[in-house]
Amino acid sequence: MKPIIVFDLGGVLIDWNPRYLYRKFFTDEPHMEFFLREVVSNRWNLQMDAGKSQQESVEELSRACPQYRDAIIAWMTRWDEMLGDSIETMPEVLQYFSRTGYELHAITNWSAETFHFAEKKYDFLQLFRTITVSGREKVAKPNPVIFEIFLERNQLKASDCIFIDDASRNIESAYSMGFETVHFTDPSTCIRELAEKIGDQGLLQFIEEEVNVP
Repeated sequence: MKPIIVFDLGGVLIDWNPRYLYRKFFTDEPHMEFFLREVVSNRWNLQMDAGKSQQESVEELSRACPQYRDAIIAWMTRWDEMLGDSIETMPEVLQYFSRTGYELHAITNWSAETFHFAEKKYDFLQLFRTITVSGREKVAKPNPVIFEIFLERNQLKASDCIFIDDASRNIESAYSMGFETVHFTDPSTCIRELAEKIGDQGLLQFIEEEVNVP
């Protein structure tokens, strides 16, 4: 029986990076990094990934940090400018799995209010049987509840799934629930680890011949 492959999206298949937007606001790189780290922080963004509205989040933060008001509002009004291209080679991996009969799913930390930008931009998302979006479920990784929702909804066992994510805390959470895991660091390493775990040397051959991954 082939394992079920479960992907994270941002950082694994999709290059999402707020710097693409905020380099248009800040000419000083250290100042921008301070803003991203201390103002529109990962913790703040995770609240929206877990279902809090953008409007409420942006208004609260703008009141707390009025000196950054315009840049904070842009998080809501120009969010799509944070989306880059797909991660090199990974859509081809997804297409290989689809063509060779693997069941594909995704679990992503993503605001329900912005996920439509990804659906419009990245055609390969259509290859997934299901996409569990944290903002729609009102719970985000690494909370194990989102993995429970995914498993129960699709009537799957964690032990039958391989989960790929770039965040170690999400990998640890999935592993604790019984998922086989691959911690994504770069496409080449991920592909080789996947091929080893699923015992599919055809994946390596396909990538080496068709995509020229070293």
